Amino acid sequence: MSACVPTRATQPTDSATPERLHQPHSPPPAPRRRFHLAGADVSASIAVFLIALPLSLGIALATGAPLQAGLVAAAVGGLVAGRFGGSALQVSGPAAGLTVVTADLIHRYGWRTTCAITVLAGLAQLGLGCLRVARTALAVSPAIVHGMLAGIGVTIAVAQLHIVLGGTPQSSVLANLLALPAQVAAGRPAALVVSALTLTLLFLWPRLPGRAGRLLRKVPAALVAVSGATAVASLTGLTLPRVELPSWSSHALAGLPEGPALGLVAAVLTITLVCSVQSLLGAVAVDKLVAARAASPDGAEPTDGTSSAAIGSASPTGSTSPTGSTTAAASPATAPSAPRVARSDLDRELLGQGAANIVSGALGGLPIAGVAVRSSANVRAGAVSRNSTMLHGVLVVVAALLMVPILELIPLASLAALVMAVGIQMVSLHHIRTVTRHREVLVYAVTTLGVVFLGVLQGVALGIAVAVATALHRLAHTRITHDEKEGVHHVRVRGQLTFLAVPRLSRALHLVPHGAPAVVELDGSFMDHAAYETLQDWQKTHTAHGGTVEFGGRRPGLRIAEPVIPHADEDADCRCGPWTPWRNHQCDLTSLAPAATDDADRHRTDTVTAISTSTSTNSETATGPGTHARTRTRTRTTATENTTPESAGAKSADVPPDDTDDGRNRNRDTDRKETDPPPTAHQLVRGISAFQRNTAPLVRDELERLAREGQRPSQLFLTCADSRLVTSMITSSGPGDLFVVRNVGNLVPLPGEDSGDDSVAAAIEYAVDVLEVRSITVCGHSGCGAMQALLNAEPGAAHTPLKRWLRHGLPSLERMADDGRPWARLAGRAAADAVEQLCLTNVVQQLDHLRAHASVDRALRAGALELHGMYFHVGEAQAYLLTEGKVFDHVRPVDVPA
Repeated sequence: MSACVPTRATQPTDSATPERLHQPHSPPPAPRRRFHLAGADVSASIAVFLIALPLSLGIALATGAPLQAGLVAAAVGGLVAGRFGGSALQVSGPAAGLTVVTADLIHRYGWRTTCAITVLAGLAQLGLGCLRVARTALAVSPAIVHGMLAGIGVTIAVAQLHIVLGGTPQSSVLANLLALPAQVAAGRPAALVVSALTLTLLFLWPRLPGRAGRLLRKVPAALVAVSGATAVASLTGLTLPRVELPSWSSHALAGLPEGPALGLVAAVLTITLVCSVQSLLGAVAVDKLVAARAASPDGAEPTDGTSSAAIGSASPTGSTSPTGSTTAAASPATAPSAPRVARSDLDRELLGQGAANIVSGALGGLPIAGVAVRSSANVRAGAVSRNSTMLHGVLVVVAALLMVPILELIPLASLAALVMAVGIQMVSLHHIRTVTRHREVLVYAVTTLGVVFLGVLQGVALGIAVAVATALHRLAHTRITHDEKEGVHHVRVRGQLTFLAVPRLSRALHLVPHGAPAVVELDGSFMDHAAYETLQDWQKTHTAHGGTVEFGGRRPGLRIAEPVIPHADEDADCRCGPWTPWRNHQCDLTSLAPAATDDADRHRTDTVTAISTSTSTNSETATGPGTHARTRTRTRTTATENTTPESAGAKSADVPPDDTDDGRNRNRDTDRKETDPPPTAHQLVRGISAFQRNTAPLVRDELERLAREGQRPSQLFLTCADSRLVTSMITSSGPGDLFVVRNVGNLVPLPGEDSGDDSVAAAIEYAVDVLEVRSITVCGHSGCGAMQALLNAEPGAAHTPLKRWLRHGLPSLERMADDGRPWARLAGRAAADAVEQLCLTNVVQQLDHLRAHASVDRALRAGALELHGMYFHVGEAQAYLLTEGKVFDHVRPVDVPA
């Protein structure tokens, strides 16, 4: 019966609405993307359009091309490059940096051939984009880029000065300079008045004061200057050459290229080079602007002018990822409602610029590149997507079709004054100061003069040649000096130390008398094997005659690594490198912590750091004194270490920290929100990640061997839990070399039921009886918080766990107060204060406590164990070993420091 048949409830369907079906077990179709135009993009597109319109006409005028060509390039740059480019907020169009090149091509080959060259340059850009070589543009020296832009700016300014004066520019800078007196003598007051008014408005408009000035400054100064000059010229009836826009039906399009093949190839390469470099560096600068805007509290661009300067210079210092996209990090301070702007994909940007140049050249437009002024305005206006760039292109098309009668009222002198101001701004005093500070002013000057008097391609080639020659000169030039101060001979080496400098180095070293103390300062980033052997041989000879040698550098932390030479007691295949110079990754985060208000606060911070952990036992990397350094780790040399392969026979400079993991992410902590974890919460994770990436592959084989064979440390190292004491760093050792016991104050409780501590006693028994270590070292250090607490202890205070632990240090306090016992002291000087005296005394006292342990006493009587005392001065980074007579003698380097 039908009652037994299960029924399925059905939903009433509307037959007029077809139901969308998809295959079973497949994901539902994605919803259709709706076009969304943000209000910020609309306002930004209007602002960019108002800047682009006069500038496009002015650049077309400066090149000698039809004025419509500037409008065509502006429209195509907005629509094509804006849609297909890799930088969402960069605005492309006719650029001032291309003015000189384009003007020369038009003068030499004519307009139609210039359009064909633009098409070919676009094809070349497409090819480069497909090859993914966009990152190579960032390798160009900033001095060359800034020199090229400065040379182009000078050329533009000198040429447009003739139009400002009412005349006609010549074909070269030299000809323009020679014809300038005649232009001044001609005296055309109408052109001068309009040009002066344009420049005045252009200069004063951004500086309007007050609240009204802030509102008025939202209108671009370029538009105000040209509009004001046009209005004055029209109202006063001045007779001036004005913009002429012929009918679009007669607009000249691209034709087949005509001319010598070699010249055409050079022209295509020049257009490709200038367009690509300017666009790619502009994309990097736009990312910096976007990051600065996101980092500001209100999401607006900072008002200090640094962002504008960055994009105006097309700064080449932005880094890129392996895929060719820039690495401008998104700031956490970005407002939640502000859409995140994607970082630029440089290879896609090159493809988009190539497509735009193909379309612009085919339609009779100027060459296209990323434009700094318009891109900066786009970011400042709050654009959030590429829709603002594309809409600005639409507005240019509308203006070109509907605003011809208004555009034809603009005086040419006003446009010339606008372009001349742009050219002057391309010669940046900030850039000149920067290259001077980096000693690259010669490269800058040669590039600038080469572009001005020879051309862009020739000037850039000269700049590259001078840059290479300068780099080779710096590599080969080394300054070596010798002088004597208070009986100490100082040999200073400035520059790279190669075999070319060995004769002069040898002469300077032999000026040091036998037996005299010497200090060799190595201030350079490279030393080859010949120089290293010279230093090593001289050092051995000098120390054999009773002299002392210390090596150092002018900058703290600067050390030059030696080629790894196995010791006699090591395997021939050992590649153990010394501890590389360590950079405290907290130093850049000090601004996050409140500064100590007085000495008491600073001391309290040190004390908390020193006694923040309880007794701990582990197997750490170190080497005890009194024995040879027995480093087991066979570390392969890589770029992340401070050693180079022995086969290379060269020395490398200190390797900076990895930007991809540490340097780039540091800045994010400074902008964190209140709900984010503190910066130190991520610090440990970053360190572990760096270990897994850089160190783990190098030590994995050795750790596998230790895991398989078990640990066999040769020493027990007992030291304080202070975080500033890194045993593996101060002893230069590897995994498994040392059994480490750390506690507050490096204390060794006496054995016994009443006063003993099972944790420390168990570690001592295990190290001596099971691991059969050959030596035990007790290491104290300067500024110990535990010793300070002992000195400042008040009788009758509450017995906290810390106070109960510190009772094991009372014998040290009593020993220091006993006048019948000689005080422990440092060789060459007295203890700095009572705290340092107690730190030294405590090391001696804890050695006596060690002898009271049964396992230690048995090993000492059997001659199988040695006891050593050590003191490490943190501020001096100097280790002292306890000798006879309770004297701590400082440890001197016995070889060239690594």
